Amino acid sequence: MNARKRLRALVNGTRYVIVPGAYDPLTARLVQLAGFDAVYLTGGGYSRANGLPDLGLFTMTENVEFIARAVEAVDIPVIADMDTGYGNALNVIRAMREFEKTGLAAFHLEDQVAPKKCGHYEGKQVVSKAEMVGKIRAAVDTRRDADLVIIARTDSRAVEGFEAAIDRMNAYLEAGADVGFVEAPQTVEEMARIPKSLAKPALVNIFEGGKTPPLPAKELEAMGFRLGIYPSQTHRAAIYAAQEVLAVLKRDGDTAAIEHRLASFNDREVAVNTARWRELERKYLSTE
Repeated sequence: MNARKRLRALVNGTRYVIVPGAYDPLTARLVQLAGFDAVYLTGGGYSRANGLPDLGLFTMTENVEFIARAVEAVDIPVIADMDTGYGNALNVIRAMREFEKTGLAAFHLEDQVAPKKCGHYEGKQVVSKAEMVGKIRAAVDTRRDADLVIIARTDSRAVEGFEAAIDRMNAYLEAGADVGFVEAPQTVEEMARIPKSLAKPALVNIFEGGKTPPLPAKELEAMGFRLGIYPSQTHRAAIYAAQEVLAVLKRDGDTAAIEHRLASFNDREVAVNTARWRELERKYLSTE
């Protein structure tokens, strides 16, 4: 079963699937090695990995290149972030073609006004419901592989209120999206209502420090969510760890005091599958 079919089976299953975020192909590899069923390529994480905030500053072609490299690095299904589709419905058509070529298993498309902002920032704006329905229909009609999962995201909770967000999401699902993603619900009660109010499976974004209560996986499963993305945990851990080792290096002139907390040489090589490349080297490179 290929990655798209595996993800679609998970979406249509009965358990809650934790999908950690990755901000580069190495992190995607670590997610796979940790035993998770899928990995989420966070647009915000990609922005921050390039030293910029999550404000929609990267182009479609830059993001497609990032996705393609990450998909190549792993065997598990990849969920990616299409942001706003990079313009109107016509831009979505081109983005859809390019995203699908990468081999990703799913992506989400949101109804913010471009350039978008992080879903937990203040000052978001959304396009009309009719415009977003057109974008969803364009994506669905352009899709070549029916197993590719299209996730509709609405950021309208912060702009128009919770009831409007549910209304929008059901319109997007009716337009052909496979999964509903209501971004940044603000209370446990709102979270519990989302899966019960949608006509198709629901995704939740667990973003510590944001507007949504970070509930345990068991509670989210009981509510009826099928997918949970955890976009920033790996990136925040990497920032913290880098700051810590740099502080020790600056203070001591070496990292001996913290060496026990660093990945070993072998761990690093396992993370990038060096053994496989050594096998290929022996198979194809002449020793003469």
